[in-house]
Amino acid sequence: MPQYKQFPLPDTAEGLTEAEILTWHVKPGDAVKVNQVIVEIETAKAAVELPCPWDGVVTELLVETGQTVEVGVPIITIDVDPSGSASSPAPAESNGKIGEEMPGGRIATLVGYGPRAGSAKRRPRKDAPTPVAAAPAPVVPDPAPVPAPAPVVAEPVAPRGGYVPLAKPPVRKLAKDLGVDLYALAGSGPGGVITREDVEQAVTAPTPVPAAATADTGSLERRVPIKGVRKATAQAMVDSAFTAPHVTEFLTVDVTPMMELRARLKNAPQFRDVKLTPLAFAAKAVTLAVRRTPDVNATWDDAAQEIVYKDYVHLGIAAATPRGLVVPKVRDADRMSLRELAVALDDLATTAREGKTTPADMLGGTITITNVGVFGVDTGTPIINPGESAILALGAIRDMPWVVDGQVVPRKVCQLALSFDHRVVDGQQGSQFLADVGALLADPGVAMTY
Repeated sequence: MPQYKQFPLPDTAEGLTEAEILTWHVKPGDAVKVNQVIVEIETAKAAVELPCPWDGVVTELLVETGQTVEVGVPIITIDVDPSGSASSPAPAESNGKIGEEMPGGRIATLVGYGPRAGSAKRRPRKDAPTPVAAAPAPVVPDPAPVPAPAPVVAEPVAPRGGYVPLAKPPVRKLAKDLGVDLYALAGSGPGGVITREDVEQAVTAPTPVPAAATADTGSLERRVPIKGVRKATAQAMVDSAFTAPHVTEFLTVDVTPMMELRARLKNAPQFRDVKLTPLAFAAKAVTLAVRRTPDVNATWDDAAQEIVYKDYVHLGIAAATPRGLVVPKVRDADRMSLRELAVALDDLATTAREGKTTPADMLGGTITITNVGVFGVDTGTPIINPGESAILALGAIRDMPWVVDGQVVPRKVCQLALSFDHRVVDGQQGSQFLADVGALLADPGVAMTY
């Protein structure tokens, strides 16, 4: 007989509580194999593909595309024994006829049981929903023909504040098409189930207009839910800005020698197939300068009341993507040559633009570079990435008048900005680090002295 298992949304990274369903790669009736990708989700950190944990046949998608689901909530049902080879008896409770009221006041439905007869129309709200720790016990559909009228099947949607409105899939789709929030409705159906009539009445009901409203601006405004990467980035920036006391220093650098070296290296055999950018030179300069000022690569541990100094550099690179700002890391950047850094940065940028950066690739950074110069911006006051102590902004490289040996001549000039956590980094240390980075970009030969 069939055996159904429900796959709950897993925690794909540290401390994530929810994710949005982006794309289903399967549909009811599809056969699936272990480790086959069945769905793509977007967490607060990245888009992630989830593999199937079992062999079997998909019987139901429990969550629609575009919905946000909390970790632990079942998202798909799979029949792991479609051939009926298992001999396990069906649960005694599932032997009721469809539409009949069973002991305890519940009504038998196509799969499992619906709400208790006469139960409250709304479930009690809680501070937070209880995660589903494991898949529920197998349920077996009753093969008996469906009587008329068909019983109401209570289909769950994503919980909000512990409350889950009950509605059939066609009703959920109707509400979505008409822009009706199911959470705002009190269902008139059995057990509080929201009906088609409830949704249609919500559309035709007059909407109260605030007395202060003087003009209709609905057609001139667009509202986008705050979720996913945008939501996580916003919270991280608020936490960082109001936790770490930021100090920002600026330095204008003549990087003409660096640009001349770049032009020569691009023609060298070992660099001909490499995208050698000014960012690669800045990354190399940062990893070298960290050796003289390790404080900028340290972490303030407030819980332990310790400063953690790290003998490695996991270099974060702020990257703008269609899903928002992400900061993937170049692991052990301090051990890489200029060529290796250039290759790593190119791979990192390509992966980020495609939205394929994994959550693991965005954890554990020690210091970050944000390249605002690619947007034609000279400089800014960057906010430190949470868990780090410094971030360097690399500005646009421009032709500007510069004094060389008493003469004003055109030079390639770039502005740098360094924000640092003043709990960890003193002014002298921050200034030394910024000056070292500037010196390495102004005269790459200085690297020979490090």
